Amino acid sequence: MSRELVLAATLVQPGQYEVREYPLPEPGPGCVLVKMELSGICGTDKHAYQGYINQYAGIGDGKKIRFPIIQGHENVGTIAAIGGSSGYTDFEGLRLAVGDRVVVGANVSCGECYYCRHDFPYYFCQNMTDYGNNLSAADPPHLFGGWSQYMYIIPGSFLVRVPDDLPSEVAVLTEVMAVTVGLDRAKQMSAFPSEAFLFDDTVVVLGVGPLGMCFLMKARMLGAGNIIAVDLSDYRLQFAKRLGADHALNVSQTSLADRLDFIRSLTQGRGADMVIETAGVPQAVPEALDMLRLGGLLVEAGNFSDLGEVPISPFRHLCSKSVRILGVGGEEPASYGPSMRQMARYMSNYPLREFVSHRFPLRDVEAAVQKSVASDSMKVAIAPWA
Repeated sequence: MSRELVLAATLVQPGQYEVREYPLPEPGPGCVLVKMELSGICGTDKHAYQGYINQYAGIGDGKKIRFPIIQGHENVGTIAAIGGSSGYTDFEGLRLAVGDRVVVGANVSCGECYYCRHDFPYYFCQNMTDYGNNLSAADPPHLFGGWSQYMYIIPGSFLVRVPDDLPSEVAVLTEVMAVTVGLDRAKQMSAFPSEAFLFDDTVVVLGVGPLGMCFLMKARMLGAGNIIAVDLSDYRLQFAKRLGADHALNVSQTSLADRLDFIRSLTQGRGADMVIETAGVPQAVPEALDMLRLGGLLVEAGNFSDLGEVPISPFRHLCSKSVRILGVGGEEPASYGPSMRQMARYMSNYPLREFVSHRFPLRDVEAAVQKSVASDSMKVAIAPWA
């Protein structure tokens, strides 16, 4: 096996991809080799390509990407080989075997730092490594991202077996859907007499790319009332309506005053109970705070790359409104399995099979990234064997 070569789309530096060959490794003890099927393009992948190299990684100021990298952390594939003699179990305790279809956890925590030892979410880890991001392809065995024919899974990672009734073009959304655990945390955030997220609450989703769509679906599953989708793309806004949005506002066709007036008209002048920011641009944050009612909750889940800063008014945006802000730094391992089962359960209600709007082979990686920012795409995926 070690004499075989693997093709992988490699981001050599911002703006420059090369399809490179790497030796196919034998997995060591505690490691797994996964034959890739699909790998989604995430907002952080686009940002890395554009040169925003300071990204989330479990510490407050982020970590800089060390090039070259093989991107891709939204991964589904089949187990090709398991290292060692003790076998491998998935996060939910299922014994895995060669040929099993799995989703790969996006990050690996150290288990030793303060946050790991005190039961914080794993993305708090001070030494966290990220597939497709801060694991460099310069280091053997190189294959640390999903935009490759094979992916190497290092010790401490977690895999989750894909249910038989969940197609891979839906399973590839698992990591994105798992980030919506932020809504579950919001329901437990009770600084006021009432819970932060209640049945029939008005919810605004700013930015309905794949992450925003998953939050939208989750809000509908949890019993939201009016859901307002806000985006620049009519294509995505129409898709959002098919996923449960009651109203759609195009940012390019409305002013901020128009959007605020519309939301207040739905809430007797109060404003939204919850705003979920998934646009991934800093400029969306002040708008999100403006949209909230007194005591409302902002779920900030979009800005995983450092794209700059924007001013907010501590008086107008924070103190005078008594708002709450919940930063969501990622997903949690325990949310992967439930996310897959819920997507399988709701496939008859939502057009989940249409979520992956475009697939590209490795040789067309740059075109794939460009399409992922286009207004007529939803989830764009790399199919390494195409």
